[in-house]
Amino acid sequence: MTSLNVSLPEAMRNWIDRQVKEGGYGTASEFVREVLREARKTRARRELEEKLIEGIKSGPATPMTKADWARIRQRAIKRASKRRPR
Repeated sequence: MTSLNVSLPEAMRNWIDRQVKEGGYGTASEFVREVLREARKTRARRELEEKLIEGIKSGPATPMTKADWARIRQRAIKRASKRRPR
């Protein structure tokens, strides 16, 4: 694990200390890590919602064909092969 030093106003530091005590966290670092994890989840949810809305606005749905599924499979295989360590 690495460290990151962050300068905070005193009021914010006091608020974090209260959250640590009230939330059952062992340290301010544990609390900050939890806040960052939640921020990542929130952003991922927002990005997914944006993609879903984009899909809905893209026009009427059409049935998937065998060719559509074959293209999807090929793209997935290509992506997976790039991720494998050699």
